[in-house]
Amino acid sequence: MTRIPPVLDVDAILDDRGTRIVVCCGSGGVGKTTTAAALGLRAAERGRRAVVLTVDPARRLAQSMGLTELDNTPRLVHTAGEGQLFAMMLDMKRTFDEIIEAHADPERARQILTNPFYQSLSSSFAGTQEYMAMEKLGQLRRSDEWDLIIVDTPPSRSALDFLDAPERLGRFLDGRFIRLLMAPAKAGGRSAFKLLNAGFGLVAGAMTKLLGAQVIKDLQTFVSALDAVFGGFRQRAEMTYKLLQAPGTAFVVVAAPERDAMREASYFVERLAEERMPLAGLVINRVHLSPAAGLSAARSAAAAEDLETRGEHELTAAVLRLHAGRMQLAAREHREREHFVSAHPTVPVVEVAAMPQDVHDLEGLHEIGRLLAGDAAVSRSA
Repeated sequence: MTRIPPVLDVDAILDDRGTRIVVCCGSGGVGKTTTAAALGLRAAERGRRAVVLTVDPARRLAQSMGLTELDNTPRLVHTAGEGQLFAMMLDMKRTFDEIIEAHADPERARQILTNPFYQSLSSSFAGTQEYMAMEKLGQLRRSDEWDLIIVDTPPSRSALDFLDAPERLGRFLDGRFIRLLMAPAKAGGRSAFKLLNAGFGLVAGAMTKLLGAQVIKDLQTFVSALDAVFGGFRQRAEMTYKLLQAPGTAFVVVAAPERDAMREASYFVERLAEERMPLAGLVINRVHLSPAAGLSAARSAAAAEDLETRGEHELTAAVLRLHAGRMQLAAREHREREHFVSAHPTVPVVEVAAMPQDVHDLEGLHEIGRLLAGDAAVSRSA
């Protein structure tokens, strides 16, 4: 028996002026970036001033909009009547630099920005990208320049890493070793270093041998300088986290109709429920359909075999074989959808048909937007 889930009403979300943030999340390779861009374009076409923020370094958002590149500053992509679409790609290091420049005096900012440890942390430390995505989202929301922000989160196996990043970065900066390095600056002067050496001589000596005296010095300088601005990091992260839990936010999980991707979708849905994040629904992307759905795979294969046995109509037989394979694929996808719906019967779902080619311009995004809104959606009885 086919289970019929609630239908995800995309236009209702985009038309609701109370909705200020839409977060697209999901595993990699399922069309999440294209979905985010299509939602942004449809929102603009319906009168919203929307900005799409991608955290995807593969530059797929720029490609899908027909642009050569995007950067850390929102760029106007399309105007439709009163609506406008802007797009940007997170520059992790530039965002970190902006935070330091905004929340530290010029001399302290210079000390941090030129510090070798900071340069490494801001470019490659685990979790920095996700943390900066949270920071940038908070900046966009506080600026109040856009009435809708759509976030294309980075693909993540561990599900919603960007929600965990502030706590992870906080644990790092609050860790015992960091506090140890920060102690001299807080205690003040040379006497503090004597105290540090007296109390932790073995640890300090071992770390100096392991990392080198200059590395330790750079790290101490960085930590003592950053201490003055870190309190704001955590406060802003907590504010953004609460913003994501608020009614004005809608999470859209994107998946392909494949076993691994649908399992990931279930994981995302469950994690969002645990975090009390407002889930809008699931987009099942790249669903395979056939204009001759009434012709089953078995009948198509049998007809092809009959023609091949008689040595007639080779082209027709080849087409029938292709159709049989297509119907078998559609059946597998349908089963994966059924598994998800049986586990999450109340989650709204919309299915988007597979496109014949990759989306690389606004016209393609417009078509995806129509499919997302159900203008040509998959039949619920399929």
